[in-house]
Amino acid sequence: MGAAAGRHPPTGRRIRAPGLPYAAIRIVFEVGRARGLGLHEAQLVVHDRYLHHGDRVARTPDSPLDVESLAARAAGCPGRVVAIEAVWDGDTVHDWFVHLMAITDDPVGERSLATIYWDTAGRYLGEEGAPDSLHPSSAAADRSGRALAARLSVPFHFASPQTPDDEAPRWRP
Repeated sequence: MGAAAGRHPPTGRRIRAPGLPYAAIRIVFEVGRARGLGLHEAQLVVHDRYLHHGDRVARTPDSPLDVESLAARAAGCPGRVVAIEAVWDGDTVHDWFVHLMAITDDPVGERSLATIYWDTAGRYLGEEGAPDSLHPSSAAADRSGRALAARLSVPFHFASPQTPDDEAPRWRP
């Protein structure tokens, strides 16, 4: 969103989003890889979307938590997905949140499929909300992570769903 974006005051319809095109390209590339989409094609898709939507880019979108979107992201992982894991993290801006991770082998690694902030969790859980004993991010990660793991026929691991703990034990094969 070049220099022109800086001339207008921020409103509910536009924000300054440094790095957003790169994040969008990465997501399109990861999801599209399973369907034969290369990096160059992902760049073209994002470029065309920015041309089409222009100044209507309002914010970095929430990570999708529906099984179809998560499965598409998992399919873009290098290597075979062997587990889905929920991992706590936190910072001074978002407080506690959860990363939903795909754990892979050959090559061994992990890839973040979604970052579940309090607001993202609230929208995903809807009026039902989270049980009183769970942080909303934990409840959303548990629900979407278990559904994805069942879809992929792999284990789901969340070492500390009741209490935020960014040092909780990680999944091991």
